[in-house]
Amino acid sequence: MPVKNRLADLQGEIAAWRRDIHAHPELGFEVRRTAALVADMLREFGVDEVITGVGGTGVVGVIRGRCQDSGKVIGLRGDMDALPIREAGAADYRSQTEGVMHACGHDGHTAMVLGAAKYLAETRNFDGTVVVIFQPAEELGSGAKAMIDDGLMERWSIDEVYGLHNMPGLPVGQFAIRPGPVMAATDEFFIDVEGKGSHAAAPHEAIDPTVIASHIVIALQTIISRNLDPVLQGVLSVTAFETSSKAFNVIPQRVALRGTVRSHSPQMQDMIERRLGEVARGTAATFGGTAEIRYLRHVPITINSDEPAAFAAEVAAAVSGGCSEAALIMGGEDFSYMLQQRPGAFIFLGNGDSAGLHHPEYNFDDEAIPAGCSWFAELVERRLPAA
Repeated sequence: MPVKNRLADLQGEIAAWRRDIHAHPELGFEVRRTAALVADMLREFGVDEVITGVGGTGVVGVIRGRCQDSGKVIGLRGDMDALPIREAGAADYRSQTEGVMHACGHDGHTAMVLGAAKYLAETRNFDGTVVVIFQPAEELGSGAKAMIDDGLMERWSIDEVYGLHNMPGLPVGQFAIRPGPVMAATDEFFIDVEGKGSHAAAPHEAIDPTVIASHIVIALQTIISRNLDPVLQGVLSVTAFETSSKAFNVIPQRVALRGTVRSHSPQMQDMIERRLGEVARGTAATFGGTAEIRYLRHVPITINSDEPAAFAAEVAAAVSGGCSEAALIMGGEDFSYMLQQRPGAFIFLGNGDSAGLHHPEYNFDDEAIPAGCSWFAELVERRLPAA
């Protein structure tokens, strides 16, 4: 079964929704225009229930199938927020908000879930209930958790949950997925190095925190190269180095380091956090200074349940003619919180030869819309077959 004819016919309309959202991007939980637009459209489609303000600015729509014998409920998630990036593209629907753009394709994700909702509300060819979830603040890594904390799974008795993300470099309309870990946990660390400041002309009177911090930056690289099993994947990047003095003739008292860690297992995450503290403190002590570490675990590992992932791949192959195995990705995704709560899967949809995600020239390819909408709709009709 290729893309559904009805959704192919709706492509132009869905693309128009997507371009309107693209032209009016909003950040984090401040997706008020987008959420209102989504809620109004769901009501127009005849969705049975439309609930706003879930987890702040999230929207939930409930679509009941023509029969309810199964009692099962499937959640379909689309994220709504944009990024604080100035758009460099020249599309006639480019961002009208200075310094904000849809550089990750959430406009496309939202439009595709809307398209699937329109189709499912028209046909209702399934046994059970579909809950369409429109989530804020994915880029902050906290929108999914906010909706969950507001009772998302329990209030609507969701049994399984599915989502997708576009993927530049994968042919338009093609899919890729893998069972188990698929996207990384995203952690953040801060290291405050304390030394003893002095005049730069008298370094012997100092305990130079710039020297200490420089050695820490180099030493931290050994955690991945020498402590992590080489068949596994991990990232530790120091991304900021700031001294407490900006004067050219002063050895500062303090240096602040900041960075990120990416990993695909809790055990790896634990090891890297432990070793980061040991290496930083030990290196600082070697030079007579100290290091204080603050380690924050943000978005958890995105882990696809085995059977739902195989099912999602089967549906994707039916829609597009095939589904490849996705590589492990070091980026993070807060859909991981939903997969901690319920079985489900997260799949990738090709965006073709576009600029990369989070790039100022990125744009979602509207030719992917029929495949994405059809995947959501076919997933429901196969998972909840009507008698």
